[in-house]
This record gives sequence, C-alpha cells and structure tokens, in this order.
Amino acid sequence: MGTAAAARKLASAAAFGGGGLSVLGAGLYGVLVAEARLARRTIGTLTDDPPPDATGWYGRGRPGPAVRIALLGDSSAAGYGVERVEDTPGAHLASGVAVQADRRVHLRELAVVGAQSSDLGSQVDAALGTRPDIAVILIGANDVTHTVTPSQSVRHLSEAVRRLRQAGVEVLVGTCPDLGTIKPIAPPLKQVARSWSRRLAAAQTIAVVEAGGRTVSLASVLGPEFAAAPALLFGPDQFHPSANGYRQLAAVLIPSALAALGLGPDDEALPEPFRGEGVMPVATAAAQAVNTPGTELDGTEVSGSQRGLRGRWVELRRRRRRPGGETETPETSEGEAAHREALQHDAGPSSEDERPAETV
Repeated sequence: MGTAAAARKLASAAAFGGGGLSVLGAGLYGVLVAEARLARRTIGTLTDDPPPDATGWYGRGRPGPAVRIALLGDSSAAGYGVERVEDTPGAHLASGVAVQADRRVHLRELAVVGAQSSDLGSQVDAALGTRPDIAVILIGANDVTHTVTPSQSVRHLSEAVRRLRQAGVEVLVGTCPDLGTIKPIAPPLKQVARSWSRRLAAAQTIAVVEAGGRTVSLASVLGPEFAAAPALLFGPDQFHPSANGYRQLAAVLIPSALAALGLGPDDEALPEPFRGEGVMPVATAAAQAVNTPGTELDGTEVSGSQRGLRGRWVELRRRRRRPGGETETPETSEGEAAHREALQHDAGPSSEDERPAETV
C-alpha cells in the first residue's frame, strides 16, 4: 500500500474510531515498539530536571497588538535536555517571530515532557485560557514508545486542532519527525522506524488539515542535517536535540507560523519553486510532504470548492528560512514568575514509565 493510501486509511480510522493497526500491520507495529524500548535502555537518563520554561515576553517591536503564541506538545516542544531558557525551541520560536514580524510576542509554554497525544486535551484547555493568536503543536513520538495505536494518536490530535480552530486560534502542527535517524535504534529496525514515522506524519497531516489547521514537515529536523552532524544537532543522550538542534527545529516552524498569522513578508505571497509544488488532494500532498523536509500544507479552494473527488484540496509549499537575531531571554510578569517557580517545585516522574529518558 502506498504512503498516500496508507495515510488516508489511517486518518479515516482515526475519524471513525477504527484501530488503525492494519495500515502498518500489527507485527510491524509491535517490532517498532520493542525496538523503542531497547533504545530507551540504551539512552539512559539524561536529567531529572525539567527544561527551562520559555513563557514570557519577547522582542521590542513597533507599537500595536502583541502576538500571543501557545506552545503545546511533548519534550521536543519543551526543550528537554538544555539548561538555558534561550536554548529552548520556545525561546527560538518567539524570538524569531518577534524579529521577523517586528512585533512584541508573548509565548505561553504548555508542553510537558512525556506528553502523548491523549494529553493534548488538558493543554488545549490551558491554552484557550490565554487567548492565543496561534497554537504550535509538536506531538507523536511518545505515542509510538507507549504502544498507542496510530489511529488513536491521530484522533486526539484532530480533536485538539478542531477545538482550537473553533475558538478562532490559528494552528500549526510540526508533524512526527523521522524516527529512523535516532542513533540508538539500530538497522534494520531503523528502516522500520523511518517508514512508520513517515506514515504517521502523513496521517497527522491529513487530520490536521481536515480540522482546519496547517502542518509543516519536521523530517529536516531529525533528517539529513542531523545525520550529517549528530554530535552537533543531537543532545548527550543521542535521542533529543541539542541546543543547536532546537534552533533548527524553530527555524522550520517560524516561516509557517508567520504565514498563519498573516505576518509573512510580501515576497512569500507565492511559494518557493520546488518539485511537486502546487494544489493537490490532501492525501497525495501529505505523502509528498513527508519526503520533502520543511514542506507546509494548508487547505485551499479549487473553483470555489474546498473538496474534490479525492478529498480536501491543499496547497503544498516550502517557505524561505530567514536568519533571525539573537535568541532572547523572556521578560516575565509576576504571574509568569510564579508559574515558573511552581514548575520548578512540581513533583518529578511518578513511575518508571514516566521517566524523562523514555520521552521525546
């Protein structure tokens, strides 16, 4: 079964409550889960300390309404493994948007180390209370390592996007990265992980676009750049990104976040030329996006219609990454300072299954 057909079937199973294992095969899924458990033992424990909280104000900007960003997801959004707040993906994201949009930016970080897609509901509850302009979501890898069926994972993500869009919040989802690049996963199961994560990313793409959000492929974050320089772009556990790796992750997200907010530069009104660019059915575009790192998908219309015979129409594009300034340390209000202090005093992992080393 091709990637487009498999992703479409998986997304349909999520929408209608199916199990979804038939897309990958129960045996294939079980092998990946077993390998993930072995990889976690190889990785070991990096730190029990929570990552720095990037919540706060960024940029000086021109007078006018500030941009409010909510960052949801797992440790790849929280910045697990770094010690300085400036090195977190949230700080890179907020600083980059502030510089390129020339606006003040307020970031509320709600990502939790160890979070699965089923945890997005409570994160969305918290996000809606902050009235964000955009929610950025990074989620999925922990669903793999904790044996969550793909259709369940996609269904939780779809529901989170739907709720945010109903509240008028723009949504950008960084899809599941290429897990085949993680060093502790050895061949031949590395190829299994790569195939599985790409199909999950394609299914996430379909579900998110159908729910009214947009996606950007994160294969480039754990892809060729990481494979070429693992010592630079992976952290000490060879599983989570390093500070430079998180900077690369944010660089993929920033152009699409600006576009979703209507703050992209004028010369990006049209997509950059690249093979396969254009308007096509969502499943076809999703399959292509996972093989083209940094690809953004967003719903569009053809002849006044949002849907064709093969599903939702989408526009597939890659946006130009632009150099930003130095990443800032966030300015915090008294309430944010109290929130940060409370996080530092939260109880650590309550069981062996929740140890940070087993999360992404």
